[in-house]
Amino acid sequence: MNDAGRRADEAAGWVQSNWEAWLGAGLRIVLVVVIALVLRVVVRRTITRLVARMNRNAEEGSAPGGGFGSLLINAERRRQRSEAIGSVLRSVASFLILGTAALTVLSVLDINLGPLLASAGVAGVALGFGARNLVMDVLTGMFILLEDQYGVGDRVDAGEAVGTVLEIGLRVTKLRGDEGEIWYVRNGEIKRVGNLSQGWATAGVDVQIRADEDLDRVREVVAEAGREMAATAPWDEKLWGPVEVLGLDTVTMESMTVRVSVRTMPGAALGAARELRWRLKRALDAAGVPLVDDEGLALEKR
Repeated sequence: MNDAGRRADEAAGWVQSNWEAWLGAGLRIVLVVVIALVLRVVVRRTITRLVARMNRNAEEGSAPGGGFGSLLINAERRRQRSEAIGSVLRSVASFLILGTAALTVLSVLDINLGPLLASAGVAGVALGFGARNLVMDVLTGMFILLEDQYGVGDRVDAGEAVGTVLEIGLRVTKLRGDEGEIWYVRNGEIKRVGNLSQGWATAGVDVQIRADEDLDRVREVVAEAGREMAATAPWDEKLWGPVEVLGLDTVTMESMTVRVSVRTMPGAALGAARELRWRLKRALDAAGVPLVDDEGLALEKR
């Protein structure tokens, strides 16, 4: 009984002498956790509002040039890009804040962080070597989003595949090919990319006529056909300039080739060239200016 009482008194004295330290450590831990959670919420909301404001400013400052359809595509592209960038920033901010809070809590508990940090460093190096391809894919995906190299709806040549962008992730880019196939291209494997949907495109048509035709008359016929095409939907939105006769590409004793060009919205060059070729053939036939082959023979008489 005496031994039990003595041990109880020792335990009570030990608790009484340490409860203040425990209480202070507990309060510091609670304070660190609360501050970390509040700071995390504030930073995440700030990033969300900042990205949304930048997106609105970009939409307000963008010059209309491609009609209502292109504005919808651009709006969707900006929305997805801003959401991806915001998600990355929020994840990085959460990792930094919560990681710092965890280290602070461990230090409050008098845990030696030296061996822990050394082990984490070794594990990080090993993980970096094992997942270097994944790290390269993620970093490349972040730069693709930040630099706006291409967006959803763009037609791109990514080297590994050619198609329309369906989705841009931090690791892979999803493309829809010309035959309907879906390509999954790792971002780290994209060494160069050609964006066929940025800026504007050019539709070119070669018109081969007889060498003795009146070029001024041909120019008038081509210009009139171009004006009619530009005034007809949907080409009134897809054509971004007048149909122009650039001049003669080739001249022989039997024929000459007139180069016709028009600036279009991105992705509409192929369809515009086909429609322009159709209209020019009809207009030239109606004007009595037949198209000929290399030997100067009318195509309908071959």
